[in-house]
Amino acid sequence: MTTNPDLKNVIESAFSEKLDTPETRAAVSETLALLTSGALRAASPSADGSWTVNEWVKKGVLLHFRYSQMRPMESGELHFFDKVDVQGDWAEKGVRVVPPATVRHGAHVAPGCILMPSYINIGAFVGSGTMVDTWSTIGSCAQIGENCHISGGVGIGGVLEPLQAAPVIIEDNCFIGARSEVAEGVRVREGAVLAMGCYLGASTKVYNAMNGETLHGEIPSRAVVVPGSLPSRDGSHHTYALIIKKIRDEKTDARTALNEILR
Repeated sequence: MTTNPDLKNVIESAFSEKLDTPETRAAVSETLALLTSGALRAASPSADGSWTVNEWVKKGVLLHFRYSQMRPMESGELHFFDKVDVQGDWAEKGVRVVPPATVRHGAHVAPGCILMPSYINIGAFVGSGTMVDTWSTIGSCAQIGENCHISGGVGIGGVLEPLQAAPVIIEDNCFIGARSEVAEGVRVREGAVLAMGCYLGASTKVYNAMNGETLHGEIPSRAVVVPGSLPSRDGSHHTYALIIKKIRDEKTDARTALNEILR
């Protein structure tokens, strides 16, 4: 990701000094346009596998809300009353969109994506080839990789504040099972599989049944995860947890593959 350092400086100054000028408004508009195109991201991956949260980008999104007034808007036959425009021109963008899927301005949906009736919020990024299935939501600034399947009814949490908080990151080739929830800046690494009904936050215990380790806030690459529970120290009760059952294999790949005919 590259961007003009002057744009960052204008956004930073406008946010800290509560400025409202033609220059700052133009900078906010440019920031949202760059987010929509995918040239700018709320969090950026590095070659070593780490991620960097771009706080100034989130400040630009928040400034948009500060500057904007509520107004009527339309998308096809749908009518809204909000501060953020709804995207269109999907044929030009190479994205299949099934009504009434909705994507706010400032979110990036890459070519080759499929959006069933779903909702993608401002600042989010969805990589190419990913399917967002029916009644799923992708929260503000969440980062979804390429060739993922976000199954029906999934909730991917968003975050604008606190500014330094990491968004949810779903890396490439992941499968998130139906009715699962992933929130609080959790990172799901490349190729991981979450079974139906997994609830994952920063404090959720993730127990690796293969080696006895307990993780928090992260799912390892290609791990196959199911919902379960772990006993308390005194044995008086059990607490919800996720269990890593195995590493993804050909059988798992066959069960989670997208049906090409639906594309």
